[in-house]
Amino acid sequence: MATPAPHGTPAPAAHGASTAVPAPGHEAVFPPFDTATFAGQLLWLAIFFGLLYWLMSKIALPRIAGTLEARDAKIEGDLKAAQAARDQADASRAAHEKTLAEAKARSQAMAQEAAAAAAASLDARRKSLTADLDAKLAQSEKQIAEMRAGAMANVDAIARDAAQMIVRQLTGRDVTAEEAARAVASVKSA
Repeated sequence: MATPAPHGTPAPAAHGASTAVPAPGHEAVFPPFDTATFAGQLLWLAIFFGLLYWLMSKIALPRIAGTLEARDAKIEGDLKAAQAARDQADASRAAHEKTLAEAKARSQAMAQEAAAAAAASLDARRKSLTADLDAKLAQSEKQIAEMRAGAMANVDAIARDAAQMIVRQLTGRDVTAEEAARAVASVKSA
């Protein structure tokens, strides 16, 4: 440890501290503002500025320009690729829609053909069934007419027999078949 200096004696200078004292009549000036060194400073400024300008124009700026050009070219290429992909997607979508429309038209045509075939088949079956039913109806009507004629022939015989029985029951007298038939015919015509 340093011992303090007695009062009145100057303190020893600290290690590394400047002991320079400005020249008499010369004040301490910040070196860049020292007028005695302006010419040298301007010369070095011009040299370093020229060197910096040369380095920027020959090395740094071309690299930056190349990077910007490469970036612009990449962006332009990406935009062209995106447009090409979009055009291809539009073409694919149009082809898909066309295929879908064709398939829809084919399916509608097939459905119409199937419906027409089914309708024709049903119509033919209906006509066949109608013809069968008409034939059966005609046969049934013929049978009914025959049965009616037979029944009507039997009705006359039944009426004649009934008339004979009624007369016998009521009067006790026997009536001939011809008399009973004339009586039934006269009642039928009235």
